[in-house]
Amino acid sequence: MKQLLHTPEGGRDIYSIEYAKKLALQEQLHNVLHLYGYHDIQTPTFEFFDVFRKEIGTIPSRELYKFFDREGNTLALRPDITPSIARAAATLFGDESLPIRLCYIGNTFINHSSYRGKLKESTQLGAELIGDASAEADAEMLALVIDCLKKSGLEEFQLTVGNVEFFHSILEDAAMEEEDELRARELITNRNYFGLDEHLRDIKMKESTKKAFTLLPELIGGTEILSEAKKIAPSGDALKAIKHLEQIYHILKQYGVEKYITFDLSMSGIYGYYTGIIFRGYTYGTGDAVVKGGRYDCLIEKFGKESPAIGFAVVVDELMNALSRQKIQIPYGNKNTFIVYEEARKSDAISLAINFRSKNKNTELMKKDYAKPLEEYIEYGKKNMACSMLFLQDGGQLAMFNLVTGERKVINPET
Repeated sequence: MKQLLHTPEGGRDIYSIEYAKKLALQEQLHNVLHLYGYHDIQTPTFEFFDVFRKEIGTIPSRELYKFFDREGNTLALRPDITPSIARAAATLFGDESLPIRLCYIGNTFINHSSYRGKLKESTQLGAELIGDASAEADAEMLALVIDCLKKSGLEEFQLTVGNVEFFHSILEDAAMEEEDELRARELITNRNYFGLDEHLRDIKMKESTKKAFTLLPELIGGTEILSEAKKIAPSGDALKAIKHLEQIYHILKQYGVEKYITFDLSMSGIYGYYTGIIFRGYTYGTGDAVVKGGRYDCLIEKFGKESPAIGFAVVVDELMNALSRQKIQIPYGNKNTFIVYEEARKSDAISLAINFRSKNKNTELMKKDYAKPLEEYIEYGKKNMACSMLFLQDGGQLAMFNLVTGERKVINPET
């Protein structure tokens, strides 16, 4: 049998300094969620297949990792954590009438054949506000996203906000056949507006509706595009969606974060369960959004509890890529002490390590191989996040190395 020494396509090993930075970044973001009053929840990595079935509105079944338990039930690795939170909220908080704030960190799994070069397993950190349908709740969620991105070290980023109710109103007004509507959605999602014009050319609909489709690519920008959107709004629901965005923007000005907001009324959302505002966070150095989120007022009721909700997920791996390419440093713990000793000093080295660990100092202990030069141990310490190295030599001599500054000091036994 051939020994498998590498990870499957779409998976990777993360270790040493890179993993230390990832953990540090997650801790920073996690602290921001706690500052807003969110409480931790952990759901299973796998769920019954029904949690992600087509009616839920998550990714297509063919992109799920599916398997069976001993009883023959179909299970799936979660591709998206929001349906799991919705299921848990309906189960655990069925009688709660006041808003619930939940946050999480976990990995998701998508078996997407077109994800060449992209991870099929990725880490998401997010928050869900359940039981509040107000503009204030939407604004809080957007302000929280912005604070998370600022805390990560990003200075240049934009949060693009839309409202699926506006987009859906145009589709309803067009009254297309299901196949034509699906094609129109796909073209708009891919921003292929030339293809959209061609697709709509032979479909019968009101001229005002065709004009609305034509103007969609222009409805991207600041608050001025909301005024333009009102002119082509095909229904009262569309006007209500725009007014809701105006309310949110007014509240975001009170948070002092309005400069990070861009509106895009052509957004339709990657998941079918979105019902109101949707948003994505973009920055330099990555081809995909680093944050994805939106309102899903009808999702939790599919699990037995009628409750509005809104949430978001930071795609941690994408954010790491962006920070790296923008050369933004992630502060991480570099506090290990590395003790290297020669055979005659074993007892002293162990005693010293015990003392350091009793004081909550991370300490790595290693006996020196006489055939290896000391410089090799110094380089090892630097690569493994040690900030200092102690070398206990035969004869009682102690050499101390600051692995950050390069400073060295030798203490003789008689000193």
